Amino acid sequence: MVEIKLSLEQMRYIGIFESLTGASVKDCLVNGETILFVVEPGNAARAIGRKGVNVERASKVLKKKVEVVEYAEPLETFVKSIFIPARIVSVQVYQDKDGRKRVRVYPEVEDQGLAIGKNGRNVEKARLLLKRYYDIDVVEIK
Repeated sequence: MVEIKLSLEQMRYIGIFESLTGASVKDCLVNGETILFVVEPGNAARAIGRKGVNVERASKVLKKKVEVVEYAEPLETFVKSIFIPARIVSVQVYQDKDGRKRVRVYPEVEDQGLAIGKNGRNVEKARLLLKRYYDIDVVEIK
């Protein structure tokens, strides 16, 4: 497991989010106008709230779009968590000939667009999280 270093800004966001939702936050990534909270296993429902009310409230308070991902181990389970609500059939982890670690994600055929996200947003989110936690360089949807 990699050690995660947080900035003061990230710690402030985590404190506000935890106090608003009651969820335990493991990590926070700020990516442009989006804050991505990685919550401890079993905390996703509490973090999101009924009909997304906690995410909406946090978004208004923090003045940024808020997304929540539940941390999970092993890697394959974490990948499936990142891509929710897309249904992931399987996940392959391998190293290419240049030595870079890669992940291939196979969603249900009808969920492929959902897995990729608008303009590849979900793939980028997965790449950021998997680089941070597992030193994975490339995420592919097949």
